[in-house]
Amino acid sequence: MNVPVAIRNQRGPGLLALQWADAEALISHARLRGACPCSQCRAARLQGRVSLVSEDVRVEQVVAQGYGVQLVFSDGHERGIYPWTHLRDLG
Repeated sequence: MNVPVAIRNQRGPGLLALQWADAEALISHARLRGACPCSQCRAARLQGRVSLVSEDVRVEQVVAQGYGVQLVFSDGHERGIYPWTHLRDLG
């Protein structure tokens, strides 16, 4: 499994920095919120419902879940667990 060696949550600029063994990826909090892998968000995307995400949304908390991380957002959304492969693809 490809796991990042470091994760830094940069609230000011709204970026999640992931340091992989071979590269660093910076992913905006808004992009992460819009790509939430939880069942509700996935179902909405599959039904063609596009949810507008505010550029002001921030990741408030990063919780390790073994195969990825759970992200808690400033808009109250906290259902998504982002597998490492999903984060790698987003970066």
